[in-house]
Amino acid sequence: MSYSVGQVAGYAGVTVRTLHHYDAIGLLVPSERSHAGHRRYGEADLDRLQQILFYRELGFPLEEVATLLDDPDADPRAHLRRQHELLTARIEKLRKMAEAVEHAMEARKMGINLTPEERFEVFGDKDPEQYAEEAERRWGGTEAYAESQRRAAGYTKADWKRLQAEVDDWSTRYAALVSAGEPPTAEAAMDLAEEHRLHIHRWYYGCGYEMHGCLADMYVSDERFKAFYDAMHPGLAEHLRDAIHANAARHAA
Repeated sequence: MSYSVGQVAGYAGVTVRTLHHYDAIGLLVPSERSHAGHRRYGEADLDRLQQILFYRELGFPLEEVATLLDDPDADPRAHLRRQHELLTARIEKLRKMAEAVEHAMEARKMGINLTPEERFEVFGDKDPEQYAEEAERRWGGTEAYAESQRRAAGYTKADWKRLQAEVDDWSTRYAALVSAGEPPTAEAAMDLAEEHRLHIHRWYYGCGYEMHGCLADMYVSDERFKAFYDAMHPGLAEHLRDAIHANAARHAA
């Protein structure tokens, strides 16, 4: 059984133009053509489209989606397992943020004069307290966590927007660095790792190189953090971990 481009667009919730584009770039070439030359999609095509849309939802660029799906050694089940892990991590992150917003509505623990709607507007799907709290829970950094709470209590909406702008700018530059193939030990990578440490130090709590190294290990060992960084670029979590350790060694020397 085969389906027309209009039918597939309706099933998948995408536009016909999107399917035409996927065909043009070789990402999803329909397996059949009608006598009149119209595209016809089979079951295997629908399976591939589902994989494409999963990866696109997770933030993968089209070029990398094509590379992943066209790998001759890739197991289709491995794609599903990986996507399930990333989606589960995203769901967990969103659930935690919803809890944070509810808590802010009830107690305003953070002491920030923002409505819940404004907090969603500023942070999107990121909870700015998540990482400091996780560090405190895992390593007993009570004073560090208390310091982050004291600082955050005094931040205005403008402060939070400036903080998030720094994060977005750093994320874009680090993803570009990984995409360009720079190794974690390169000067540019270590410089961005140092910028990452200083951001935490400036906005949340005193973050020395030892603490930064602990955070780096957590970014890989904890699936939630790994999914967060890998969403910027596949493999970024491990790259950042190695760059942070390389940066610490550089400063120790």
